[in-house]
Amino acid sequence: MASRRKLDFVRRTISRRGAARLAVGALALPAILRCARANTYPVRPVRIIIGFAAGGSTDVTGRLIAQWLSERLGQPFVVENRPGAGTNIGTEAVINAPADGTTLLFVTPANAINATLYDKLPFNFIRDIEPVCGIMRVPNVMQVHPTFPAKTVAELIAYAKANPGKISHASAGIGSSSHLAGELFKVMTGIEAVHVPYRGNAPALTDLLAGQVQLGFESMPSSVEYIRSGRMRALGLSTAKRSQALPDVPTIGETVPGYESSPFYGIGAPKGTPSEIVTLLNREINAGLADPNLNARFADLGGMMLPGSAADFGRLIADETEKWAGVIRTANIKTQ
Repeated sequence: MASRRKLDFVRRTISRRGAARLAVGALALPAILRCARANTYPVRPVRIIIGFAAGGSTDVTGRLIAQWLSERLGQPFVVENRPGAGTNIGTEAVINAPADGTTLLFVTPANAINATLYDKLPFNFIRDIEPVCGIMRVPNVMQVHPTFPAKTVAELIAYAKANPGKISHASAGIGSSSHLAGELFKVMTGIEAVHVPYRGNAPALTDLLAGQVQLGFESMPSSVEYIRSGRMRALGLSTAKRSQALPDVPTIGETVPGYESSPFYGIGAPKGTPSEIVTLLNREINAGLADPNLNARFADLGGMMLPGSAADFGRLIADETEKWAGVIRTANIKTQ
């Protein structure tokens, strides 16, 4: 009888210990799965969707970061261009994609601008996109034809005030970063300039080069060679700091304190993408921004690196969205 009671006690003890081990194992399982998922990601090719056509500075930057991630993570990261509706088509495709890290978005100022520019969107960008990492800022260059009388930002402001309505401001289109850069300048200086929207940077630059329009705020990658060759005159950069690509060109903010309007690039993912995948991608992108060779390639585009956490990039998106909402409402900008 005593032997049986002892045997029952041993069995109950073993059973309790087994249950405890199972409970501990169950608690640890999510962490184990997260580690396994991070260690195996990506298991198949990853798409980076860009809301612009191939060939521009956005596309070049996206392909450089895609190549870096391919080499670091052992799976192809493939750029897919989805232009249309001011990048909204590509953005919506990513938002509706599975949140498994296999579809990423190349984030640009258009995403911050469109939140206010478009009255009705089928998504809320800040709510529906998971920030992953910033890549860089690229200056817009305030530029004029060499025959234009102003040689500095201050001289242009004085000329515009002495000749109200006689300056035309070219842009890549309504709501583009070059358009908003000009509108912010007008708001902060009180000058008048007639906005002339084009279908992209290339036709806007063509008319600037021909002297058909007087003022532009075009991206540095698309205009830097014209400036270096003397075919265009750079008056100022839209970034807060000078660029090593054009070290002698001052910032607009040196004349107009507080002015800053520079396109930013980064990577986002569908909301709900596992945090360990976001962390892995953030770490690898930051490693690329610190790599001398890749850094030099970005610097050639006039890029200023934007390293930081996913939360840092999320704050930048929120700040830019609020900033451009104010400019759009003040200037009463509407899509056509």
